[in-house]
Order: sequence, then C-alpha cells, then structure tokens
Amino acid sequence: MATVMQRIDMQKNGIQRRKPEGIREVIAGGVARGARAYYDLARSRYQEALASRDAATKVEFPNTGYFLPVIYAITGHKVETLGDIQWVLDEAEKLLPPVPSDKLWLPYLGETLDGGMAALWLAEVIEALKYVGVGPAPVQGIWLGAADDVIMRARGVEFVDGSAPGFAAVTGAAPDAETAVALAREMQQKSLYVFIAGESRGTTFADQLAEAGVEMGWETRLVPFGPEIYGHIYSIGFATRAAMAFGNVKPGDYKGTLRYNKDRVFAFVLALGEVDDLKYAAAAGAINYGFPTIAETDIPEILPTGVTTYEHVVSNVPPSEIVAKAIEVRGLKIVITEVPVPVAYGPAFEGERIRKEDLHVEMAGPKAPGAELTVIAENVEDGKVTVVGPEIDEVEVGSTIPFGVLVEVSGRKMQKDFEPILERQLHHFLNEAEGFLHVGQRDIIWERISKKAVEAGLKFEHVGKIIHARYHADFGGIMDKAQVTVFTKEPEVSELVARAQSAYHERDDRIGSLTDESVETFYSCTLCQSFAPDHVCVITPERPGLCGAYNWLDGKAAFEINPTGPNQPIVKGAVIDQPKGQWVGVNEFVYQNSHNAVERFNAYTMMEDPMTSCGCFEAISVLLPMCNGIMTVDRDHTGMTPCGMKFSTLAGSVGGGAQTPGFVGHSKFYMGSSKFISGDGGIARLVWMPKKLKEELREAISANAERSGYSDLYDKIATEENGTEEDEVLAYLTEVGHPALEMDPMF
Repeated sequence: MATVMQRIDMQKNGIQRRKPEGIREVIAGGVARGARAYYDLARSRYQEALASRDAATKVEFPNTGYFLPVIYAITGHKVETLGDIQWVLDEAEKLLPPVPSDKLWLPYLGETLDGGMAALWLAEVIEALKYVGVGPAPVQGIWLGAADDVIMRARGVEFVDGSAPGFAAVTGAAPDAETAVALAREMQQKSLYVFIAGESRGTTFADQLAEAGVEMGWETRLVPFGPEIYGHIYSIGFATRAAMAFGNVKPGDYKGTLRYNKDRVFAFVLALGEVDDLKYAAAAGAINYGFPTIAETDIPEILPTGVTTYEHVVSNVPPSEIVAKAIEVRGLKIVITEVPVPVAYGPAFEGERIRKEDLHVEMAGPKAPGAELTVIAENVEDGKVTVVGPEIDEVEVGSTIPFGVLVEVSGRKMQKDFEPILERQLHHFLNEAEGFLHVGQRDIIWERISKKAVEAGLKFEHVGKIIHARYHADFGGIMDKAQVTVFTKEPEVSELVARAQSAYHERDDRIGSLTDESVETFYSCTLCQSFAPDHVCVITPERPGLCGAYNWLDGKAAFEINPTGPNQPIVKGAVIDQPKGQWVGVNEFVYQNSHNAVERFNAYTMMEDPMTSCGCFEAISVLLPMCNGIMTVDRDHTGMTPCGMKFSTLAGSVGGGAQTPGFVGHSKFYMGSSKFISGDGGIARLVWMPKKLKEELREAISANAERSGYSDLYDKIATEENGTEEDEVLAYLTEVGHPALEMDPMF
C-alpha cells in the first residue's frame, strides 16, 4: 500500500531546521503510536457493536451516497453493514507502522504516511459506529456530525465557483476566546470554510466561539464537526466526496483521489495548542491528501516539498500570523475586495441570521414596501450616496420601515440587458456585511440590521458604499460610474416600487421573447472545470445553466465583463439534428473545451449524448422504463425514488463531466421551458417528482404542459405519496390516464 500514500524519498531531500532524530521520534513516533490508538479504539467499539447487534446491521452516514467515503474512495470497499467493517480493520492493521528505531531513522516517512491513511480509515469507522449507538452521540449541542450529500453539493458549488477558495481544518483551541474569534473572523473574511474538531488547553475552538457568542454552522462557514479529533474525518470526507462528485474520480482510484485533492481542494490543517499522538496521526492522513499542517506550538518541521505543494509541516507560528502562513504554505489565491464598512465583510457572513432580540431595524418584508432597482442613467456622479429619509440612528429600535435602493450606473459598455445581472448581485453584496441580513430580490426584499452592527457604526449610507465598491470590483469591465440612493420613508419608497415593477415587467418580456432559434450564439460555462475538468455547460435562451444561477443573458454579460473568463460565446453553426438539438459549432466547442473527452452533445434529449454534468445541478431527471417516462428529483429530497436510488447516489453517477444516457442534470427553471427534453417528447414524459418540488414548480409545469396540449398534466404527475417503487408509480399513472403511457417508446 506504500504507493497509496504517494511516498517520497525524504533522505534525498534532507530535513531542514530540525534534527532528524526530532522528526523521527516526535512525528513518526507520534503517528505510529496514534495510529495504533485509533486501531485499538475502532476494534474495541466494533466488538462492542457486535456484542449487541447483528453483523447485518446497516452502517452509514445519514443521506450520503458514498458509503464511508474515505474508505470507499481509496480502497473501493463499500461499508454497508457492521460485518463490512472487519475488512477495514484488517487492512488498516497491515498499514500500522512500527515505532521508529533509535538506531536507524531513514527511511520512515512512507510508513508514517501509511499510518496516517490507516488513522483516517479507523477514524471513519469510529465515527460511523456512533451512528449505530456505539460511542458518544455524533450530533449534540453545537456539534453537527456528518454532513449529508445535500450540504456537500450545495457548499461544494462555492468551492467550484471560487467563492470559497479552500478550507481550514482547525484542531485544538486558541490561547483564549478573544484570539479564537479573531482567527475565525480572519478566515471568514478570507472566504475560507473552517472545519472544527478536537480539543486542547482543556477546551475546543468551537466552545471558545460559542462562549463569545459567535454564530456557527454551514451558513457562516464555521462548521463544528465534533469535540474529538476523530471528527476531522468529516473534513477529509468532504474533500473526498468532492473528488467523486465533481471530479468523476471512481471509487478505488486512490491515485486519482489524492491527486485531485492536492491539485483542486485547497485545504490545510491548523493545529492550535499541544499536538498529541492522535493529532500527529490525523495530520499524517491529511498530508496524504496534499493538505499541510501549520502548528502554533514548537513541534518538528518537515520542510521539503513532495506530497504537498510546499512544506508538509510548519510549526511555531503565532496565532496572529498562522492564517497568513497557512495560506502561503497551501498556495491559496485569496482575493479580497476592500469595502468601506465598519463591520467585518466577506461571503462567510452571507448565511448569518439576525433574530428578533438582536434586531435594530427591519426594512421592507411583509410589513412594509420595498424594492431594488439598477438602471442605466445619464449624469451619474460616481460614488455619490444619498439617503432620502431617516438614517439608522433616527429610527426606533426594533421597528420596521419602508426601504428602497436605486442604483444608477453608466458606462460605454453598459447595456439594458446587463441591468438585472448587476441588480441580482445586491443580495450577495449586502449579505456579506456582518450584521446585515438580505432576503429576496426585486420588490420582495426583506432586510435586517443587527444591534451589534449599528453599535459598530453601520448606517444606511453604507448600503450605497457597499454597492459602489462591489460594482466597481465585479463589473468594472462594463461599468464606469455608479451612484446610489437609499429611500427610508413613504411615499418615496412606494414611488420607487411602482417604477421598479414597470422595469421588471419590461425585462421579463425581453428575456421571454428569446428562443434558441432566435439567436446564433449560445454561451458556455466552464466555471466548474476547477472541480470537473471535462464538463462544459452550454447555456441557451431556453436552457439555463445546470446550477440555475446562469441564464443566457448572464452568459452574455459575463463575457462582456471578462472576455477571457469561463463564459465564452459559442457560434451554433450548421444544424446537424434540430429535434435533438445538435449543431456543428456547439460540437466543435464542446470537444475542444472538454479536453477532447466529449465528441458531441444533444441539447434536447436525455437518451442520446446528453449534456454532461458537473455535480452542481439543481435536479436530475431519470428514465423510468416501465412508465415510458421520466422522474425528476431535486437535491433537497432525501427520500428514495422510483429508480431505486436517492438523489445522493444519482448525483454520484451523473456528475463529474460524464455523459450518461437516460440521466441528465439540469436547473429547476428548465422544466418550464418548451425545450425541456423536447427531443424525447417534452414535459408530457414527466411522471414522478417529490411533492415539495412539484408544488414549487406548479406554475412553470402547468404553463409548459398547457403549451404542449396537456392542460391536465399537473394533476397526473405522481409523487412519493403515490409510490416510491416504479410499479407503484405505473399503477397510479394507469389509474389517472397519464399521457406518457400512450406515447412512443423512449428507447
């Protein structure tokens, strides 16, 4: 198994700054002892489980399609029952390294990395056994336990699009709570995810943040997995699932898994406080993945490059410098836009909640009018911010006020089609201010500002300053000037709402009139190639991007903003097959930009050469042969589906840039398009979907069905209430007379 660990010949590189004996005795010895401790605990708990449970007892992390993902990815072994764990224990035991001899210290790093990998497998067993009741409960208090595949894919998109440049696996505790908060805020402002597990100094990093009243969870990117060091298997598991979900790395391809993580998942271990044997073993496991360790305390260092991009272990770094040093050692590229606000600012605050007791003022929402509008204008004074109405220190604490934001922009390259693109980003730009909550868009906005933010000096005028700074940073290629007017009283807000609603209606008519036939150019999106190297998303007027975040106008605007970026024009060229949606120019572009992996692509059929998927799709449609139709399931549905697979399992099969006939990933909005699998019969083929998704898309599905001549289709689509087995669905379709049963065979 030595090659699994990507061993490097350290005696050729030499060891710097520390005596070889220190590294041998402390690091290699610590890993050897730590890995053995993992093994002893895993075997003990396994025997405890077997003493009271059958070997056929199901073992899994809730709602995941990757079994125990680290074991599955590295070895290809599926752990589905208690009995399957015995194989893992036996294989891990073979990797346990001996404690290094006092007489011979070289070579030892290969065995040390083997011990680290064994520790990861054993930690995964330890945590999995918690879910069958052996060991402390994995979810309790502030501790979240395993992340399901819904979370992994939703958050994985942020690693794909660059809004999350990487993650820090923090173990131990800071010298005090104040330092912990400073470290957390620094990492949040740098847009990093912070995964937390393990203790030191008699406490944990998460406990210190909780003590200081810091909000934790996936929404704020501060994710407390568990109080024990074993909890960091969820950090490694998150990265491992990303390789399989987005990178199309197959289970058992250990080289592909490790290479993918080294090259594409920018993570590092931040060790705070003392480092014991268990932490040395966990760190060695992380190094296999290309994730270096940066330690606060004075431990031996491993400085030559090899398995990691730069140094493997760097130590004795004070808390004030440790995040910057970690970013340097891992080779992360952090881009920070300076925004002139008196509170912390960054994407990590986008998920922050502001509860009633923390509220200083509420703007718009269900109790007051509100709207946001961005328009092209003349005589724009760049940077001008005007507040029409009371400032924040003039409103009653806890009150709700009308709220409107008018952004006027100008620039030689600005176009009317770009107005909604810029406007849509206000949600993200304002949410990234600590203490500012923004929900909705257009005339259904609902915003809150916290008492702490006001105490720090945040005012309504800062809304304009945020927008001005971010518009220049993100849209400087098409926009030259921006001025902002913030309205906080009637009747000005109501006047803005009326003006905005007129503009929204005009925009909807403009995009609604566009069809695939009315344009000669589509747009690509290769943003996800950072995770799925061979995937190319083709965006047409009637088919948005798989993630639902990009439509044709977005692609057009993005190309104008960044001509060398991931959104490039695709000239359709000559038609090869109009019903299936295949063109010469599209094929040529997809072939070249998929690294010659995808020769052809059909836009309108899922049965023959469908579009590839990266893993960011909102929904998946799957052939149901018995029903002569398709089912569609979204990522929020965690139950079983009639095809025999949950969403998490389906996503693992469809994602990663693969073409899979009979399966296709897509956005929710696409289901309302007349081009939705039109080459296969269109919306009339839809026979099953989760009830919640069906209700969410009622209007879009009904309108599409009406256009297609099936006005009563909506009521004939089955849900989980009618069955989750295909024969149950077929019985329901037969009872209600679903049109798919009378259509030509799909294959």
